[in-house]
Amino acid sequence: MASLPLLPRCSGGAGVVRLASGFRLIRPPGPANRYRNAQLDNVGRRPNAVRALRPPLTIRLVARASHPVGHLVGTAGFGLWSYPWAWPPRMPQAIWFFFGAPPHDMPLALGIPGYGWKAATIDTGRPAALGWLPAAPLIVPLLNVPPLYRRLWPRIQRAVGVAEAVVNVDLTRWHEYEIRWGTTLSELLVDGVVVLRAPSPRGPLSTVIWIDNQYTIVRPTGRLGWGLQACNEAQWLEVNLLS
Repeated sequence: MASLPLLPRCSGGAGVVRLASGFRLIRPPGPANRYRNAQLDNVGRRPNAVRALRPPLTIRLVARASHPVGHLVGTAGFGLWSYPWAWPPRMPQAIWFFFGAPPHDMPLALGIPGYGWKAATIDTGRPAALGWLPAAPLIVPLLNVPPLYRRLWPRIQRAVGVAEAVVNVDLTRWHEYEIRWGTTLSELLVDGVVVLRAPSPRGPLSTVIWIDNQYTIVRPTGRLGWGLQACNEAQWLEVNLLS
């Protein structure tokens, strides 16, 4: 899957179980009073290991979840990201399959919902993206006007390297997922079919697989939020890494 070993990073009673054919990441039930996260990653496990992966690189795995979209809570997924709060800090970058359950809401691609099961890329550290920052206090209020939002946001979306596609599959059934992270162009495939083709986020990145109980709200119109979700039963994400 990657050149560095994947090791667990868990909290709130969550855990990773090794199976004969892969791993099961289990998030336990509980109220919305504690962050519960079952995660596998290769971040910071040895000197200079943080964000050690660079393109070209391909990740292939089969995965299923305990619950379908509509019943799964929190966020979950797998792929490559910049681990932005590691040291030294880095702007958010990712190429991954990502799930978010409402109230999670990050509608960063025009016409794509801010929740659900999606293939996605983002690279907010690009010079083109950073060039928009000084104008943000003026632009964000304009994005609350629908005609201006439809005119301005596609330009910003391209600058920050956002591309997304809804993945319409039954999460409780096994599906094969593939991430082809290229030097200039990347592809994300489900069951051998390309669901997203987009410019590549820059490296270095690290591998992550997780399921947790959080939600995040980041809307272009300036609305921000974060919180935890309650769940009355255990939920899990099972993955089998392929060569």
